[in-house]
Amino acid sequence: TNEEGARFAPDMLGSLVYAGGLALDEALATRAIDGAVLGEELARIGYAGSAPLGGIRPAAFVELHVEQGPVLDLEGITIGAVENLQGISWQQVDIVGQSNHAGTTPMRMRHDAGYAAAAVAHFVRALTREMGGDQVGTVGKVDLSPNLINVIAARASLTVDLRNTDEALLQRAETRLAAFLDELAATEGVSISTQRLARFEPVRFDPGIAARIAAHAEALGYTHRRMTSGAGHDAQMLARICPTAMIFVPSVGGISHNPAEHTQPADLVAGLRVLFATLLQLANEGA
Repeated sequence: TNEEGARFAPDMLGSLVYAGGLALDEALATRAIDGAVLGEELARIGYAGSAPLGGIRPAAFVELHVEQGPVLDLEGITIGAVENLQGISWQQVDIVGQSNHAGTTPMRMRHDAGYAAAAVAHFVRALTREMGGDQVGTVGKVDLSPNLINVIAARASLTVDLRNTDEALLQRAETRLAAFLDELAATEGVSISTQRLARFEPVRFDPGIAARIAAHAEALGYTHRRMTSGAGHDAQMLARICPTAMIFVPSVGGISHNPAEHTQPADLVAGLRVLFATLLQLANEGA
């Protein structure tokens, strides 16, 4: 489903198309960060399916997933009944300055794309601290050119990931970033352009399904809590076409997107038991 979107943006591309949020032809034409075309890559590995889209419309959708965060593990809780999911804003920021000698060019005469990239990263961190609450921000990828120790960078490309549970606050963060980029370009004598990689509004899951998840966790003797998902998941796309919710189980140490990521087998079993009970109830109710 391309849930991560690390090579082909946006993330959740498969479920987005399935739910009608993106045309199939447009998705297949998506280019990866290495220039590859999604449709061609699917054909190359034998995954270019022929079945028509949307042939099965689910009556409900429940997704079991590791939390990928620290809350459940820190609180010693086994099951998270996920009620909502943060909005996600991905942008690529491209900065063009002027390559020059690192030793002979006075600081006042530099048009340093590398410094500008660092300033963006610093601003994103400062912005999240200022806004507080659920606002998070990450600069996850940075490329410099010519990327040499004794040369002022002529170009920089970086990604900015902004997330918030509140759409208005997420828009405010985007507006603040845009204003900062304009100011930075003028101050440092560089040109800055942005490209939208992904943009999804916050999602509120079906409260009835979330309540069923919590009730079954209680009946099975598991500790549980209501919670928000900070990560994007296929469930947020399926929420466009059917009642949806998620079940989280603990990630040890809150570690994810890391080879050390781990969830205890007993917690995986607990999640499966709650998932089975929830799906069985929904099926018997004719959801």
